[in-house]
Amino acid sequence: MNNVNLFLASIFAAIAVAAGAFGAHGLQQLTKDPAILQTYQTAVQYHFWHAMALLLAGLLSPFGQAKLNYWARQSFISGLVCFSGSLYLLTYFRLQQILSFTWIVFITPVGGLFFITGWVLLGLSFASFKQSN
Repeated sequence: MNNVNLFLASIFAAIAVAAGAFGAHGLQQLTKDPAILQTYQTAVQYHFWHAMALLLAGLLSPFGQAKLNYWARQSFISGLVCFSGSLYLLTYFRLQQILSFTWIVFITPVGGLFFITGWVLLGLSFASFKQSN
């Protein structure tokens, strides 16, 4: 079991809950724009689910092929930063009406690819694992 990833998963989950609370209470006071609110909600949802994926991968690491599990966890972390991070930044830029940084949306699908890669690698870590009796 990788304690660093379990620690990171817990921190990411705590940040996701705090971000969700801000979205439900603070952000709605700053804007009523449904596009901004939806972007932020998407960021929080993927953030939380993939913090849980990181936690799951860390807990299940003894039961799968170690190298694939490691890369699955790294992919989840990269996805969290790229996907949710870019959507959080996009929300901020839209709130501030800063239009010169809207290119940030091109980072979001890269994060999505990291998420997909993480799930595939996690599955493969179990498919290729050979138990010794």
